[in-house]
Amino acid sequence: MDKDKSGTDFGKGRMLPLLMRMALPAIAAQFVNMLYSIVDRIYIGHIAGVGTQALAGVGVCNTVILLVAAFAQFTGGGGAPLASIALGKGLKEKAERILGNGILLLIVLSVLLMTAVYAFMDPILMATGASTATLPYAHSYLSIYMAGTFFVMAAIGLNPFINVVGHPGVAMASVLIGAALNIVLDPVFIFALDMGVAGAALATVISQAVSAVWILQFLLRRQHALRIGRSSLKPDAVSLRQMSALGVSPFVMASTESIIGFVMNRGLVTYGDAYVSALTIMQSCMMIVSVPSSGFTSGTSPVISYNYGHGNVECELPLTCPLNG
Repeated sequence: MDKDKSGTDFGKGRMLPLLMRMALPAIAAQFVNMLYSIVDRIYIGHIAGVGTQALAGVGVCNTVILLVAAFAQFTGGGGAPLASIALGKGLKEKAERILGNGILLLIVLSVLLMTAVYAFMDPILMATGASTATLPYAHSYLSIYMAGTFFVMAAIGLNPFINVVGHPGVAMASVLIGAALNIVLDPVFIFALDMGVAGAALATVISQAVSAVWILQFLLRRQHALRIGRSSLKPDAVSLRQMSALGVSPFVMASTESIIGFVMNRGLVTYGDAYVSALTIMQSCMMIVSVPSSGFTSGTSPVISYNYGHGNVECELPLTCPLNG
């Protein structure tokens, strides 16, 4: 499949094989990401003597963690499609400007979130369903997790830009590396070093940091159609406005999940910490349902966006017709 001047091949060949090539690694990455969360909770639930309270504490933190992810998706969900549209139009500099401003936005949002959560951590945790028994575990987990806010947001928010340049395998590898490292570090920190929930949080932060570094070094390479350059890291009001307008939708959808968790935790804590722990387990299992659709969306969005920008809109059977020959 020949590549065009942007460096991608989204404008050539047949649509269905192209969608599958992009979507399948993205779906696999989402399943691995789900494993990330489930393994964390399995280990925490098996901490001797305090597993139920520790799991409930981490479940309470999940409301804040989902909100952090929502802000990351605000950047990735808004910036990546715009960058792909720009590449489709042959506007490489504009695409890189969007990527650079996405990074700046991630930095600003991570600082604001860290400041707000550290300033009001205990009131936030109590409001989201922590009890006097689970608050110490929730505080221990979240205080370490929030220290790695930028790495977490970068790993989530910048990964879609790798798909934009047609490398879904690399995007999947960034998740695989983090997940594998987390699975290895969890038992070491939680049990061998006797760090408990703090160890689980530290393992997650280190794993996300490694994923973020993997993504950043990939986007810094000169040979790709989309890369981070010094000139692109300048605030641009137009790029930020467009990114914000498009990013509102994925942000609202993701943050709604956080609000639902907040409401449910607040209701269940009145019956006991075991119920909050049970909800934490259920939320992990419910992810299995949403993973295929979110993975498919993540993988196919760059293809659709690129061809929209490229002007390939004439085909009546988009899944089977050739794109530009």
